[in-house]
Amino acid sequence: MNRHIGNEQPDEYDELEQHLAQKLNAPLDWPEDSGLTVSHVARIAAAATCDTAYNQAANGHLIDLFAALPLPGTPEGKGFWERIRDAGGSAAWNIHPANMGGPYFDRIHEGNEGGIASRVLSFLQELTPSQRTDVAEIIGSALDNGTIGVTGRYGGELWLRDAEMSAWHVALAGRREFETSEDREQFFEAWRRV
Repeated sequence: MNRHIGNEQPDEYDELEQHLAQKLNAPLDWPEDSGLTVSHVARIAAAATCDTAYNQAANGHLIDLFAALPLPGTPEGKGFWERIRDAGGSAAWNIHPANMGGPYFDRIHEGNEGGIASRVLSFLQELTPSQRTDVAEIIGSALDNGTIGVTGRYGGELWLRDAEMSAWHVALAGRREFETSEDREQFFEAWRRV
């Protein structure tokens, strides 16, 4: 999102601007002759929440991916996670319920948004190609209940790739927390000089 905050008014107001105007019961150019209007506040809010919302969405998607798997503590889940552990070797301990446990999912609600992502990335990085194939087969067979529409190893590979990309998005977004405005300006300046 490339939004500039200035004195110009857009031709059409976006949904956030309209929502703020409705909730605040104020015209979008209010206060008139002021440097900061309701429309500007909407632009600031959109820019400030963009990275956070994206990170939360990626974490939420990771939870959805795990929720598609058999639940730990159930008979089906017990067998599934034992097969994952056997197929994935030591790498599987990064995501195995006996080692990871429920608190990691709870911590997302408490703001520790990198915990699950780093475990998923470690798991996938440590798998050998043959282990990844075996794990994909196990996940695919668990997903093969007719509701998703993909079956076998292919469905498991899709799950693994999706988990990998979602975890990567979380990890990359977390990197930005340590970036200063000077770092960002240095980035733009370097690309302008090319």
